[in-house]
Amino acid sequence: MDRMLKAARSSGSLNLSNRSLSELPDEVYRSLDAVGDGEKWWEAVELHKLILAHNNIVSLKEDLKNLPLLSVLNISHNKVVHLPAAIGQLPVLKSLDVSFNLIVNIPEEIGSATSLVKFDCSNNQLKELPSSLGKCLDLSELKASNNCIASLPEELVNCSKLMKLDLKGNKLKVLSENMIASWPVLTQLDASQNFLSDIPESIGSLSRLICLDLHQNRISAIPSSIVGCSSLAELYLGNNILSALPAEIGALSRLGIFDLHSNQLKDYPVEACKLHVSVLDLSNNSLSGLPPEIGMMTTLRKLLLTGNPLRTLRSSLVSGPTPTLLKFLRSRLPNSEAAQIESGVSTPRKEEVISGAARLSITSKELALGGLGLSVVPSEVWESSEITKLDLSKNSIEELPIELSSCVSLEALILSKNKIKEWPSSLLKSLPTLSCLRLDNNLLRQIPLDGFQAVSKLQILDLSGNIGSLPEHPAFNSIPLLQELYLRRMQLCLFSSTVLSLQHLRILDLSQNSLQLIPEGIKNLTSLTELHLSDNCIATLPPELGLLEPSLQVMRIEGNPLRSIRRAILDRGTKAILKYLKDKIPEQ
Repeated sequence: MDRMLKAARSSGSLNLSNRSLSELPDEVYRSLDAVGDGEKWWEAVELHKLILAHNNIVSLKEDLKNLPLLSVLNISHNKVVHLPAAIGQLPVLKSLDVSFNLIVNIPEEIGSATSLVKFDCSNNQLKELPSSLGKCLDLSELKASNNCIASLPEELVNCSKLMKLDLKGNKLKVLSENMIASWPVLTQLDASQNFLSDIPESIGSLSRLICLDLHQNRISAIPSSIVGCSSLAELYLGNNILSALPAEIGALSRLGIFDLHSNQLKDYPVEACKLHVSVLDLSNNSLSGLPPEIGMMTTLRKLLLTGNPLRTLRSSLVSGPTPTLLKFLRSRLPNSEAAQIESGVSTPRKEEVISGAARLSITSKELALGGLGLSVVPSEVWESSEITKLDLSKNSIEELPIELSSCVSLEALILSKNKIKEWPSSLLKSLPTLSCLRLDNNLLRQIPLDGFQAVSKLQILDLSGNIGSLPEHPAFNSIPLLQELYLRRMQLCLFSSTVLSLQHLRILDLSQNSLQLIPEGIKNLTSLTELHLSDNCIATLPPELGLLEPSLQVMRIEGNPLRSIRRAILDRGTKAILKYLKDKIPEQ
């Protein structure tokens, strides 16, 4: 603890998460008073970030006021019942996370923390939110899901900068007209799993709203003012009691996901066939038929209809692939319209697919642009810098866009089947959380010797099909956390010794190469569950490979000139081969 406090006095940041703490040590409240010998007191800094998540802390002391420069406080996943009034004496506090505790009320003093921007009090036992929260005029993100809140304080109308509001899983019966109208920059609203009976008319004033989730309520109608939500990309209204849709719904030109499952809809209006959605869920309603104009919804990838009393459609169509159903519906249109659709309008324009993918990425955090024939990535797709997965596979991209370096939350980068020639070291260095990189089937030239240092946290790497891209001694030991490594079709002649240092490796694919020998050291890969060696030039396998019998479940060795193992053993599969090899190890 002393070492961590000393480091905190230097950095201003202290992370005590996952330490089984039952209380916060007193030294934390007076960290500057504990400057030790050898420390330069004039270089010590006040604590500005304190992370206490995933402990057993029951309470925080009023001494919290001794940390006046605290801007981030996270005490989520503890056993806190009450927050100290001193929370209001943190004038620069911007982010407060008290989620997953046992808190029964938030003190009114929180209104004095006027710098608050993000507040997460979800998964507690709250029955109300303090009215003083309306004094936090910079509040942009409020999460209060999974509590017992029956109403919201009207003072929240003052929080005009609110962008994200999560009220899921409470006991709300109404969202006030005035309140909704007072949040003009709101982009995400989740009030699902409540007792709401209607959607306020003022919802139409939310022109920046991107995602609206009201599923599992008691809503009976959608106001026509919904047309004002011109940025809406995702609308979830499943598990309500809707019996009809307003014609105006068809004007929501940016809507990509429309979920209406488990309602009481008797028909789907023709006007709503103007939507450019990719997912439309109408399952478990009271639909007896569908307008043939649905066949003109050419951006639809998934149309769900099960659980409806449809009399005009065969069950095989209802449960079959969406394109088949759309084609059938188009066949029921007047000949001129059907001919127009079939002649080319049925394929969504590339621009529509790209803009739709960009909209969905704002909430899904995933941007899918695979198979679009792109040579460059359009600049307009970068609507969110919080993307965690980017799929650019099956295009003709030669260079990665500079905008990618701003996606600091990126975890998976899929670049398969492009025309990338150079290993993008500098760009990869700017992606600190990258854990999956697929660069298979590109035109990669030789990767620099220090190239893998840019991706030291990778867990999945696929370089298959990039002949000549690996240096003579590739530094796989620079990627110690690697769990999956794919090196198919690379004309490899030697098994790289640095692979043997990968203690977490579960899948190793070296198939379709020119390997002749497998080193004895492969026994060190004790986490290996799959080993693919098919279609090489391997004549013998080392007996030590049999030591992997407890973990190795799949071993593919077909297509090799193996002469040392009888066909009868090979035909019995992985376990039999490993046992045979293990029995060949000389006794010590």
